[in-house]
Amino acid sequence: MIKTNTKPAPPSDDKRWKIVEATMRRHGYAPSALIETLHTIQEAFGHISTEALAYVADSLNVPHSKVLGVATFYNHFNMKPLGKHVFSVCTGTACFVKGSGEIVEFMKSEYGLEPGETTPDGNLTFTVARCVGACGLAPVMILDGNVVGKLSIEDMKVRIREWLSHDA
Repeated sequence: MIKTNTKPAPPSDDKRWKIVEATMRRHGYAPSALIETLHTIQEAFGHISTEALAYVADSLNVPHSKVLGVATFYNHFNMKPLGKHVFSVCTGTACFVKGSGEIVEFMKSEYGLEPGETTPDGNLTFTVARCVGACGLAPVMILDGNVVGKLSIEDMKVRIREWLSHDA
């Protein structure tokens, strides 16, 4: 029996899919191109949709469960569109011991945000990271890509309020 590989169609006519296609083609549609392809999708679209996951799985001949597993394992990949600003708090052991859990609770009570949620106005996305690799700066938070650490919990709360008030 002859197996024919038919290339799946991209999820939409959006021209950014040509960039994703070029990444997969450059890597010979090998399963090892998975992470690079997910990075390309993230950069092009800002997040990785379920349709994108299926397209990558079918294009690289990788099980859908593996693609989902990789996309959800790494903190860098976002499965939903992000807000204008992104605030992340590290919940790794060193940060948690130094109070990052209090910051998670603060975001819930002060702003009504659970980890992974975006405000209704699309202004802020709140996330948690299992570890950002900056344990010497614990507790660590990331404000729009800028790592901030070695602050008391109260100083972190003040910094978050100041940071969020800049757009108000």
